[in-house]
Amino acid sequence: MAKTPTPRPWRPLGVLALVLAALYGGLALLGTWSPRLGLDLEGGTSVTLTASTTDGEAPSAESMSQALDIIRSRVNGSGVSEAEVSTQGSSSIVVSMPDVGEDDLVEMVGQTAELRFRPVRAVLDGAGPVEQPDPSASPSASPTATPTPTPTPSASATPPADLPLSDTTGPATPEEQAALAGFSCDDVETGAADDPKLSLYTCDQDNTTRFLLGPADVVGTDVESATAAIPQGDVSWVVNLQFTGEGSDKFYSSTQALATQAPPQNSFAIVLDGQVVTYPEVTNAIPGGQATISGSFDQESAQRLATVLNYGALPLTFETSDVSTVTPTLGATQLEAGLIAGAIGLGLVLLYSLAYYRGLGFVVAASLVVAGALTYGLLVLLGEAIGFTLTIAGIAGIIVSIGITADSFVVFFERIRDEIREGRSVRMAVETGWDRARRTILTSDAVSLLAAFFLYVFSVANVRGFAFALGLTTLVDLVIVFLFTKPFVTVLARSRFFGAGHPWSGLDPERLGAPRRVGLAGRRRPAQPAKEATAEGKN
Repeated sequence: MAKTPTPRPWRPLGVLALVLAALYGGLALLGTWSPRLGLDLEGGTSVTLTASTTDGEAPSAESMSQALDIIRSRVNGSGVSEAEVSTQGSSSIVVSMPDVGEDDLVEMVGQTAELRFRPVRAVLDGAGPVEQPDPSASPSASPTATPTPTPTPSASATPPADLPLSDTTGPATPEEQAALAGFSCDDVETGAADDPKLSLYTCDQDNTTRFLLGPADVVGTDVESATAAIPQGDVSWVVNLQFTGEGSDKFYSSTQALATQAPPQNSFAIVLDGQVVTYPEVTNAIPGGQATISGSFDQESAQRLATVLNYGALPLTFETSDVSTVTPTLGATQLEAGLIAGAIGLGLVLLYSLAYYRGLGFVVAASLVVAGALTYGLLVLLGEAIGFTLTIAGIAGIIVSIGITADSFVVFFERIRDEIREGRSVRMAVETGWDRARRTILTSDAVSLLAAFFLYVFSVANVRGFAFALGLTTLVDLVIVFLFTKPFVTVLARSRFFGAGHPWSGLDPERLGAPRRVGLAGRRRPAQPAKEATAEGKN
């Protein structure tokens, strides 16, 4: 017969202690101890964007719906930020977002982020003659081009209408060179996207260099994905671009043609919102459909640029018509009332556990305390890492999870008590009961996780916050049951109070209806004769 392995409860308890120490140590290094709160708890910033079309007509319902989806994806693209995005009338979109400054929110939702790869036809620095691009910006003959932007893209730009525009490439004509020489960066208008089919007079983002660029060979829709990352062996953030299948072919054909040209026509300009980010030379064709934008990025700016590029350009032009500060919609009074109601519910659960399970009720209390500490630390950490904000809906998800956690305790404790009723000792009942209970616990929590997942995927706004909090706390329940509750009960079963089945331990065999133990011979002791009978025998 195989020997049952000896349980080692201190190992999982030690692992959980290390996890909590690492979690709160990380929070200490970050210097933050409070979760980010949503609009309904803390307030934030609200921006009203008014849409307009190039022909002056009213925007269509389809265009407004598409713009609404893009803006919602942008503001929630870097995390669970609980932003509220809604239409107002037929031509306005209102965006309300917690913990974001006015300038940052306007920049995030208002820019078009149209990315173009345009061949360079002429470059003019100041009032001097046409000159070739800076050779230090040239990419190597590797599959990756590495331009260098400033971290924050500016608004879109378009040249004055009286400049000569064409759909050709190659060196600038004398007329175009004269127009470029007379062109000033102050003439660049902001707020309108450039036409990718025509040449473009523009400047770099510092407004120090003027350019004449040819029609775009590659546009923003040819970019499949953009991700912010730190290359291996480097310390600075970059944005990696992956082109679509068609975009990869376009990018390869463009670099193949540019590689045969003389300076400055062997350069391509990376143009973001109508302004030049950088203009590297091309010495060889670049296959593979990949490019890397590097420069003075930090994590926030790299992620912002990647998010905006991922979700493309808005189908309409928007102007910021109003920016205001949003006060908490629920207020401190309502929040306090909600927390009091949650505390009362938690207190009732604990009182019932103590009344019904007696000593095991303290295990429930200790497990909930540890679960609360782990959940709180994760909420704070996720607020810093992915922008998760806690709202009333999220708090409701956490309160609901108390029932899920309590259900796990009930399943485990009842299996232990069933084993004791069958005549097993407390220590044996803990192990055999756990073997049977954990399958039920895993199944129950798996159903809750699936419900939270599908609710998060197919919902919007505050419902996603509820689903996220429910899924997070369900995972915490699994961690607590496996790494704390079970090993803690194993430790308690080795004590005299619980192991001997004290009446106040909650594991008393007699109270649970277990069969009474018999002697070594398998017989019960005979009853003692009555005193009266003994007296008669003496007589």
